[in-house]
Amino acid sequence: MQEKKLFLIIANGAAYGDENLFNALRLAIAVKEQAATTQMKIFLMSDAVVAGLINQKPVEGYNLKQMLEILLAQQVEIKLCKTCTDARGITELPLIKGITIGTLIDLAEWTLASNKVLTF
Repeated sequence: MQEKKLFLIIANGAAYGDENLFNALRLAIAVKEQAATTQMKIFLMSDAVVAGLINQKPVEGYNLKQMLEILLAQQVEIKLCKTCTDARGITELPLIKGITIGTLIDLAEWTLASNKVLTF
């Protein structure tokens, strides 16, 4: 039996303003489309944590909330860095259903368990 692969994406880029986070989520969706059985986890840090807020209403272009919801529906676990959400004053704000706040210890455990780690 083949060992299940764990794919970890760590994203730091701002939710809107540059395309780093957008590209990380595009890749995550593409990987899940190519290999649906691949286990994937996403950890958002720095300004990327803002993407986890539920009340996003982008005027034009890409919609990160929608992309995150697609990944959550594909059983991708998504966590926001607690230190980063605290620093931005958003820890207590409502998040997209299924996204949780994690710690650096969670990220360390995910990193150690992963077969592949990508950072954006």
